[in-house]
Amino acid sequence: MMNATTKEQEAIRECYRKLYKASTPSADFDELINKAPIDENGQKVIDFMAHEICEHEFSQIVDEVIKKYKIKTHRLTPFKNSIYLGCSPKFK
Repeated sequence: MMNATTKEQEAIRECYRKLYKASTPSADFDELINKAPIDENGQKVIDFMAHEICEHEFSQIVDEVIKKYKIKTHRLTPFKNSIYLGCSPKFK
């Protein structure tokens, strides 16, 4: 997330942890990151297409994290876009 605060970065990481834990197959996001291969651009590659989650559950998790971290209203769209366009599991 461009210009994300430290709090937002922590919230994004927590979102991914919860999303992958709730996905099918369930996975430990931190383990996925640690074991991810690095591509030619030096970025870690996560096979997010191998994990599925219900869209409703996905939204609940994101909303729960937004509430917990008190993400400000004007930051909601960039925050959600970071999750949707990042390495989150695909929808069922």
